[in-house]
Amino acid sequence: MSIAKKLASQAAVYGVSSIVGRMLSYLLTPVYTAHLLPAEFGIMTSLYAYVSFLNVVFTYGLETTYLRFANRPGEDRRELYSRVLSLLIVSSVLLTGLLVVLVRPLMALLHRPPSNGIYAVWLALVLGLDAIAALPFARLRLENKARKFAAIRLVNIVATVVLNLFFIALCPSVLASAPGSLLASLKPLVAAVYHPSLGIGYIFLSNLAASALTLLLLWRELSDFRFRWPYLRFLRPVLAYSLPLMLMGLAGMINETLDRIMLPAWLPAGFYPGLSAEGATGVYSACYKLSIFMSLVTQAFRYAAEPFFFAQSTDKNSPATFALVLKWFTLCCAFIFVGISLNLSWLAPLFLRSAVYRTGLGIVPIVLMANLFLGVYFNLSVWFKLADKTYYGTYIGAAGAVLTIALNFVLIPLLGYMGSAWATLACYFVMAALCWWLGERHFPVPYPVGRLLAWLLGAAALVAAGQASIAAMPKGAGYALGLGLSLGFVALVYAVEGRQLRRPTALAKK
Repeated sequence: MSIAKKLASQAAVYGVSSIVGRMLSYLLTPVYTAHLLPAEFGIMTSLYAYVSFLNVVFTYGLETTYLRFANRPGEDRRELYSRVLSLLIVSSVLLTGLLVVLVRPLMALLHRPPSNGIYAVWLALVLGLDAIAALPFARLRLENKARKFAAIRLVNIVATVVLNLFFIALCPSVLASAPGSLLASLKPLVAAVYHPSLGIGYIFLSNLAASALTLLLLWRELSDFRFRWPYLRFLRPVLAYSLPLMLMGLAGMINETLDRIMLPAWLPAGFYPGLSAEGATGVYSACYKLSIFMSLVTQAFRYAAEPFFFAQSTDKNSPATFALVLKWFTLCCAFIFVGISLNLSWLAPLFLRSAVYRTGLGIVPIVLMANLFLGVYFNLSVWFKLADKTYYGTYIGAAGAVLTIALNFVLIPLLGYMGSAWATLACYFVMAALCWWLGERHFPVPYPVGRLLAWLLGAAALVAAGQASIAAMPKGAGYALGLGLSLGFVALVYAVEGRQLRRPTALAKK
């Protein structure tokens, strides 16, 4: 098998496992919105937002550092693996212990009730286990064991989903079942393992159990590990490489999840009648998940596109090819934006089971467009990867992080969670615009920017007009109009742009 085919095959395995995993996780959204109150969903979401930041701190770029150092000529990979994993174990134990010891003051600092402290302890254990597992996973990637990597990842996700379904959906249903029913026969079993007072704690316990199972499945990669104390001579080059990666990761997390942290902190009391700040965060987070379809397309594109871009970099027609790829990626994402936004009246109840969660559907078109621009940014970022100027990615990510913080700070008190949605859109739009502007000076590509912006503005206008019309119609007619407008948009784009599919190298700026 050629190197290119091998790379493509592994990229497909990693990509499919990631996408399937996210889809399985997304299946929990209807379960949560059917069985959890918005405040409970908001608490869960905000705690996991903190976890996403702490996960970057716990691993501090060591998995990428290991991959980089392991490919240096003459490097003893087994010794390197033992030393880096020893460092990761020591830091994970210390950080986990620190979180557990400081759990009460941390809950007070975050304005969380003391009862949330046990959740934080379980999540601290999850962080420690996941950080230790990061290096065995990196070793699987280094040894080209993509299938084993993907299989263990999927087992982790399936275990999490199954345990959530059992504790969050099945157990309460069994306890509430009528005597003599089929579910009632399971009451003795459920009573032995389920305590209703624990509530959303079972979500975190399920995560902890899945993380422990993952470490067990990695026993072969852990069995030949030998503890090596991380001496200073070893630490200096490792940390010099890994800590900047940690900073890049933290900037990315700010852009992706900080709104779930700032929203409960900055939302004025009583902004949404009948909803606490945690409840509003729950509504926002549940509606945000409807952008998963755009996120999946973006993620699949990232897995497939990077090997393609690098392979095409020496071709004299590569700029025209890159422009064509951006064009059709953007147009395909525009189809998703229009299709979901104009069909929320029947799509939303499928995923958001309780009506209270659907009060936040106004954010969906905004976050869909935001994720579209994030995908455009990933597409445009080819220039600094091919030019070996990846530090520009750090600058752009940092600019997006500053904008995210500033806009959430200003807009949340004025617009509530709509402010967070607009901040997300502004962040990813500015990142894409900066990347295009810098790319024009360092690696010019004839992207049809004006033409694509015109299509996106047209799609946004169609969604705004279509949603207003659908809201004023009977339900059946609204469904028909939403589907009709979506198909009409696809047909119009294909009629105007379809000729480029037959002349792929003829793309020029328009």
